[in-house]
Amino acid sequence: MNPINKAIQNLGSASELARKVGVTPQAVCFWRDGLRKIPAEKCSAIELATMGAVTRKDLRPDDWHQIWPELKEASHA
Repeated sequence: MNPINKAIQNLGSASELARKVGVTPQAVCFWRDGLRKIPAEKCSAIELATMGAVTRKDLRPDDWHQIWPELKEASHA
């Protein structure tokens, strides 16, 4: 299961995820369907909303280390 679907399932619906992170349900559906990339500024909100079940690393596997270099440093500690 991809991370955004896991977040949706974790919270019960795309609408609930949208409400928790301050976006429209349509935005969540765009992310789910791969029509838009999840903005970096929403990834930490999703991580918090899912209580860590879906992480920023999960949501942005290709560039998380560039956006949040402190996570890279923490994983090497």
